[in-house]
Amino acid sequence: MDKQQITALENKVDELIRLCELLNSENHSLKSRESNWAVERGRLVEKNELARVKIEAMITRLKSLEQSS
Repeated sequence: MDKQQITALENKVDELIRLCELLNSENHSLKSRESNWAVERGRLVEKNELARVKIEAMITRLKSLEQSS
């Protein structure tokens, strides 16, 4: 290999290293966002369940009021 080919290969390797670093950074960011979304989803599922229980309790109370009238 002559010097020009070695330099070209070094440049390609350097570019691959930069690309890997960029992809690692993006991957870390995406994993963090995914984790945040999972936490948010958990909160929303919990809120939804609480609302469902409250609505069911209200319906039950309304039915009992209707029957006692």
